[in-house]
Amino acid sequence: QLQLVESGGGLVQPGGSLRLSCAASGFTLDYYAIGWFRQAPGKEREGVLCINHYGSSTNYADSVKGRFTISRDNAKNAVYLQMNSLKPEDTAVYYCAASRSGFCSGYTPSYDYWGRGTQVTVSS
Repeated sequence: QLQLVESGGGLVQPGGSLRLSCAASGFTLDYYAIGWFRQAPGKEREGVLCINHYGSSTNYADSVKGRFTISRDNAKNAVYLQMNSLKPEDTAVYYCAASRSGFCSGYTPSYDYWGRGTQVTVSS
């Protein structure tokens, strides 16, 4: 069974950090592009960051520039989203998604597999 599972979410104070993980089972991520998306209550799902199969990243959210980074560890079959200097407006459910094309897109239909998401809440 092909599956993506996110972990690492939680409650954090403004200015804090979290590291989200996206682990794959049933397939290897080596040739996939992996995107992180987020969806806040009442808002559309938006792209955050993506890493292609070459290891190059693309940022889709200006608001996270300089604060969030994406990385992948093919040996562990996982992709990570490091989030620093978190703000209340970063509160959302964060999803990872895999694209067979191997190339990044901020367009959700471009992705073939999705995880169920992990909640990130930034609040004092």
